[in-house]
Amino acid sequence: MTIELVDGKAGVAHISSEDKAIIHQAKFSKSDVVYDWGDAFKCSMSSSNRATIGTGCASIQGLDWHITAAESVTISNGSQGMKRNDIICAHYHRDSKTGNELVNLVVLKGTPNATAAADPTIPAGKILSGAVDAYMPLWRIPLDGITVGTPVRLFTPRGALWDSVTLYNAKGFTVIRTGMMMLVKYSGNIGNGSWDLVQCEYVLPAELRPPVEVNGMVCVSNGQTARMLVVNPNGTIRCANMGAAGSNQGCVGSLCYPIP
Repeated sequence: MTIELVDGKAGVAHISSEDKAIIHQAKFSKSDVVYDWGDAFKCSMSSSNRATIGTGCASIQGLDWHITAAESVTISNGSQGMKRNDIICAHYHRDSKTGNELVNLVVLKGTPNATAAADPTIPAGKILSGAVDAYMPLWRIPLDGITVGTPVRLFTPRGALWDSVTLYNAKGFTVIRTGMMMLVKYSGNIGNGSWDLVQCEYVLPAELRPPVEVNGMVCVSNGQTARMLVVNPNGTIRCANMGAAGSNQGCVGSLCYPIP
């Protein structure tokens, strides 16, 4: 039978990790996701050979996993005169005999190079297609000779679906993140030049920026002057008079866009 009430009582154990992976992929994403929980897997080098990963919660191809106390992994020594990139990954594994599954942290070691380091290849594996191994990149650890550089984050933490956080509220601008949506509002005055504008002091962090310029019309009390609220892919926000005539009368407007 190909129809199943996954969350219903069947009288026998019937809910599998495959069931949950399918539903989670359909609801949230087929991509790997790190959520904004705990330390969001913060990485620090406790020594030149030891990276510590903080608490966090994530999904690898629809299967949820978390770290509830800091975990450490070993970084192999670098070589004099050589550069190397290592990648810390979450590694999913399913025992082909028992079907038991687990997730642990592993380090994929890059190939040393005298001029430029390259990331190691991340093995491909689709869990729902039967793969027994899958990898979720978390951090890049750059090495220059025997010196270990600053860890580079390879993911963007995602906020909870319905959490709402006001990121900025001053000088007429309000910036709010609600789940996977951004709301930007302006209420105030602008100079009366035809292209006068006001620039928001707050610049959106990379993970909250739109992939393309987002525009919203702004209403002016005289009902005539055109104004535009603009959010740019570089994170800047502005409201500007648009056209041959300007106005310094009060205005209000807003826009929203999904977080990519």
